[in-house]
Amino acid sequence: MTATIIDGKQIAKDIRQELKGEIEALKQKGMTPGLAVILVGEDQASQTYVRNKDKACVEVGIHSEIYRYPADLTEAELLEKVQELNEDENIHGILVQLPLPSHISEDKVIDAISPEKDVDGFHPVNVGKMSIGKEAFYSCTPYGIIKMLEKENISLEGKHVVVVGRSNIVGKPAALLSLQESATVTVCHSRTKDLSSFTKQADVVIAAVGKAKFLKAEDFKPGAIVIDVGMNRDENGKLCGDVDFESAKEVAGAITPVPGGVGPMTITMLLFNTVQSVKQKSAMVASK
Repeated sequence: MTATIIDGKQIAKDIRQELKGEIEALKQKGMTPGLAVILVGEDQASQTYVRNKDKACVEVGIHSEIYRYPADLTEAELLEKVQELNEDENIHGILVQLPLPSHISEDKVIDAISPEKDVDGFHPVNVGKMSIGKEAFYSCTPYGIIKMLEKENISLEGKHVVVVGRSNIVGKPAALLSLQESATVTVCHSRTKDLSSFTKQADVVIAAVGKAKFLKAEDFKPGAIVIDVGMNRDENGKLCGDVDFESAKEVAGAITPVPGGVGPMTITMLLFNTVQSVKQKSAMVASK
């Protein structure tokens, strides 16, 4: 049995096409969604990611502003810029690209972003709302996974989802969002003993450990849905995930590739959240 390949690139493209229509309708009402991205320092991966975000914004019609600063920017200066963007009526989403230089507290910066403009879904207010099932901005990668499964008509209801990884950006929110979909959820991590005994029980495995080809075919039960969040380089410098794709696809029922799986969904959900932010603001203005 060879797994169905979940084409995240195509799903992301379809969602962006839908967003284009929504954005056009908003513009006709005099509302243009605006996203501000702050980049501090010269990290190459961050530079590439920010370029891709800007390109995606242009593609769907979102107004994009990028603020680039040297690595010696002070924490106070960055917080001042965040506050300025919080008050900017034309900006509906604020994203501070992580990681930040070591002298700047990521927690302080995330806390400073207005929850209403926190389209990355990292603010404690949004995380708290998500944890109790309230409407909020959800972290883009796990939210992208849920949307991807939705588009593939894969229901999580009643299924056993095993999340491998407990980061605040992917693991924990992926577990919470799976719970919202009525799944039974197990979270595994670096201290989990006999990890394979858990993943073999799973109907769905979400792998987010950051280790190249960490999970092999023998770690999955036949027919499992395998969602690979990893973005690593293998021994030949080739991009790969946390799952050994070639062996796992012979066991899994469906699997996401790397690249072209979860990755394209992350930026797409950032655009989605930015559009939601405009709609929320519009609804608030209308209710006054």
